[in-house]
Amino acid sequence: MQTRQLGINGAHVPVICLGTWPLGGGFGKIDYENGIKTIKTSIDEGITFIDTAEGYNDGEKLVGDGISGQRDKVFLATKLSGADHSKQHMITALETSLKLLGTDYIDLYQLHSPQSKWPIEETMGNLLKLKDQGKIRYIGISNFNAEQTDTAQMYGQIHSSQPRYNILFRETEVSTIPFCLKNGIGVIAHSVLAKGLLSGKYQLGSQFAEDDERRKVYGNMTGQQYEKIFGFIEKLSGWASDNGRDLLQLAIAWVNAQPGITSSIIGPKTPEQVLHSAKAGDWNLTQTDLQDIENLKGNLKLDFQQLREDED
Repeated sequence: MQTRQLGINGAHVPVICLGTWPLGGGFGKIDYENGIKTIKTSIDEGITFIDTAEGYNDGEKLVGDGISGQRDKVFLATKLSGADHSKQHMITALETSLKLLGTDYIDLYQLHSPQSKWPIEETMGNLLKLKDQGKIRYIGISNFNAEQTDTAQMYGQIHSSQPRYNILFRETEVSTIPFCLKNGIGVIAHSVLAKGLLSGKYQLGSQFAEDDERRKVYGNMTGQQYEKIFGFIEKLSGWASDNGRDLLQLAIAWVNAQPGITSSIIGPKTPEQVLHSAKAGDWNLTQTDLQDIENLKGNLKLDFQQLREDED
């Protein structure tokens, strides 16, 4: 598994990161022991960068159990979720995370989203105190735009940013990702499979289970936007097949081939999915490959926000 440096003077991490929102139950209930096996398989395959969050249901507890006895092999990231960025909540949330994860420090502690109610200078100041205490090693942010990132870094070093980015929805490549690249902030892309649209498992009209949060995001996947999406996906699948791979591996490799990307977050729910996804970690797309893919895309423009509004 290839590695890259996470921000200026940061640690070297695998180009594929295990995201645990699905393992925590976000895409539907899973068997706990299967979740443990999935985490252990990830570590065995070199996916030793693991990302979870306070708000990932059972995610932190599952990760803690999964890495038990192997903490020294893992670069562990979690997040302060929710709207409360007060000093007291941050301290309480971090202590809970440490307990659930079975560790005395977090490698990368991230703000899950910006919260305008809490002055960012105070939030960053509290994070820096936790860093000075040795409870966190690096500070990261998630779902911050370029302007919010610029403001946050005025009050302390930001090592990483976690924006949504994939071959379908590319809004963050306009300003957020270029800003991070210019300022030496590592980018950990989430939703690289567009919550499963780029997994190859679904087609026009597919539906998700009642306990799967994607049902609220994507609905029954019908309409003009989805016709465009699955038309493009069919072309991508054909191109990947012609190159001895598949759509899922292409989606991961494409993100990792973009400027400024440190690692792509994947969300496998089984050991078998880990083994399959890990193969993308050593697939280096060439500039010719990337141009071929752009040619397949043509003038396709997808509006993720409009898509969600259409489903509301």
